[in-house]
Amino acid sequence: MSVLADLVLVVHGLFVGFVVAGFVLILLGLFRGWAWVRQPGFRYGHLAAIGVVVLQAWFGIECPLTTLETAFRVRAGEAGYGTSFIQDWLYRLLYYQADTRVFTLIYSLFGAAVLLVWWFAPPVRRGASVDQLD
Repeated sequence: MSVLADLVLVVHGLFVGFVVAGFVLILLGLFRGWAWVRQPGFRYGHLAAIGVVVLQAWFGIECPLTTLETAFRVRAGEAGYGTSFIQDWLYRLLYYQADTRVFTLIYSLFGAAVLLVWWFAPPVRRGASVDQLD
């Protein structure tokens, strides 16, 4: 079960990476003229990902990935968080101590930034080109 917990932790890290790095790539791509950052599948997926994070924060819902990982760790007989290499480094990156209102504010501001970029640079629909939108 520890391996499954580590796997969930890696998936969690990839999700966070998609949200954060995806936003950076969208901004960079808009300035560099990369058409792929305006593809609807990528943009809708990115918007949905940050939307889920923001809604969970607003409603005080623990991330299902965190819940699943914890369940696997408990079933493996671990008390709290283990000390595997993967787990140790991902926890350092993903989990830190602050009041939940701080996280809700950060997630909400990040979500607002994603929506703002969406508004000013929407995804390109099939058959349209980036040049037609500018």
